[in-house]
Amino acid sequence: MAIRPILIAPDPRLKEKSKPVEGPVTDAHRRLMDDMLETMYEAPGIGLAAIQVGEPVRIIVMDLARDDEPKAPRFFVNPEILWKSEETAPYEEGCLSVPDIYDDVERPARVKLRYINYAGETIEEDADGLYAVCIQHEMDHLEGVLFIDHLSRLKKEKALSKLKKARKAAEDNKEHRL
Repeated sequence: MAIRPILIAPDPRLKEKSKPVEGPVTDAHRRLMDDMLETMYEAPGIGLAAIQVGEPVRIIVMDLARDDEPKAPRFFVNPEILWKSEETAPYEEGCLSVPDIYDDVERPARVKLRYINYAGETIEEDADGLYAVCIQHEMDHLEGVLFIDHLSRLKKEKALSKLKKARKAAEDNKEHRL
């Protein structure tokens, strides 16, 4: 397993639509999922889409266990939402690709999804609460959508401006250390 660099907005690769995994889940897919999981834990985060580590394939890893609970990793290959509730709920979201920015996003409160797991089995299940929020957030990444794309234009521009300033400050700091 290896920790991979996480792409940070406004990296244009984050706007790419991810391609489905063709055929069965292979050892190469499992290596990617293992790397993604290690990267997510190191960050730390609770979900990560493959595109966030520069791989435009429809793979997500997630672990919603709290710090005081045993790890509970989940793996999603080619996830799809089969049904969304009309009822919505706001949740304050953040993102490893949009560091230090948090804001409320309104999403369907419940979803039914289908995906292929780490072992290659097709699973259908219902999700609500944080699970529903996280799977929708990560599936947005597969479509090239960031959580800030759900915000007002002003809030989105403010978030991107903050990210650009942080990147420039980091680059300037790097130059001074040479």
